[in-house]
Amino acid sequence: MTDRVYPSSKPNGNTTAATTNTRLPPPPSKAQQPNRHPYRPNSVTNQRTRRRSRRGCFCLCCFWSVLIITLLILISAIAGCILYLLYRPHRPTFSIASLKISEFNLTTTADDTTRLTSNLNLTISSRNPNKKITFYYDSISITCLSEGTQVANGNFANSFVSNPNNITIIRSSLSSNSQLLETETVNRMRSDLKKKSGLPLKLLLDTKVRFKIESIRSKKIGIRIKCEGIHSLIPKGGSGNSRNSSSSSVAATVSAAKCKLDLRIKIWKWTF
Repeated sequence: MTDRVYPSSKPNGNTTAATTNTRLPPPPSKAQQPNRHPYRPNSVTNQRTRRRSRRGCFCLCCFWSVLIITLLILISAIAGCILYLLYRPHRPTFSIASLKISEFNLTTTADDTTRLTSNLNLTISSRNPNKKITFYYDSISITCLSEGTQVANGNFANSFVSNPNNITIIRSSLSSNSQLLETETVNRMRSDLKKKSGLPLKLLLDTKVRFKIESIRSKKIGIRIKCEGIHSLIPKGGSGNSRNSSSSSVAATVSAAKCKLDLRIKIWKWTF
């Protein structure tokens, strides 16, 4: 019989060595692994800390700004209350003593255009009701209107001082020379002149004033005085289609006239 040789099931030493050599190396430890994130946690923490510090500085600046403004307003209010209690300041008052129209002519030409020529004499009284406050006025520009249409203008060129408990009389002449009017305005004026009360008039006085309380002097402040409730007829022949002059003058009705003083505050290009 033929003897058969069976291979051994146990691998020899070479096979074991080969098998051992083909094994993969163990993975690196966590300490040796590279950091895959582009930003480190420390840098993110620093950025958050900086943002918080900036916000804190901004909030602190806002707090101190609001506090300072509030203190300034409070101090101004206290100073104003003290001045009011000590001196009892009042606004100056204005009233119309008289307004006379010596000329008021509407001239219509062949091309159907109408022009106005007028002359007015105005007397105004300014009263200072305060006991320890003095007002210093600049020159006054005066405009006479009739329902929004300018009838005449002029000015009181001299500056003047209004002393405590004093009345100052202001006289000025207003005029217009061949002022072109719209047809609608002319028709309205002629309709008003047929009324018993006459033409409604309004006066605007613009000037600047500063006041003095003992040794305290203010800066110049713009003011506007509005005088309404004036009505007047015109000299005879003044509303015709040709220019007529009259030596007589007509006094306007000023008994119901009231004058109101308003502040004129200018901010950049706008005046309020």
